[in-house]
Amino acid sequence: MKSIYPVIFTQTDNVVLVEVPDMEILTEGKDMADAIDMARDAIGLKGISMEDSGDLIPASSDIKDIKISDGTFAEDGENYVFLVDIDFAEYRRKVDNKVVRRNVTLPNWLNLEANKAHINVSKVLQDALMDRLER
Repeated sequence: MKSIYPVIFTQTDNVVLVEVPDMEILTEGKDMADAIDMARDAIGLKGISMEDSGDLIPASSDIKDIKISDGTFAEDGENYVFLVDIDFAEYRRKVDNKVVRRNVTLPNWLNLEANKAHINVSKVLQDALMDRLER
């Protein structure tokens, strides 16, 4: 699910401060490119955390409704509002690599043949699932 969120960037002398009002996120980057990456990363992390908790990910506001003067860092530097995109499904695939144990039932003869051939059954299953899911 791809979404676009309005983000307030505040350029200071040292860093770029970042606020994502719809997600209640504050972060920063060393320059504008890093700040955009930090915003996308923070949105992605918060979004998948909310999904895991069963919470709904907030819809994004219209960029025209964002008031820079109401931003947390409004008085700290020069402010800009840009849209930052995030694909939550793609982001999850990128960062959620924890291993989950699953039991698989195989006929004994097939298990013996796989062992003789030094086949990693887990890897074959992963590859088959990725192929089936077209990932």
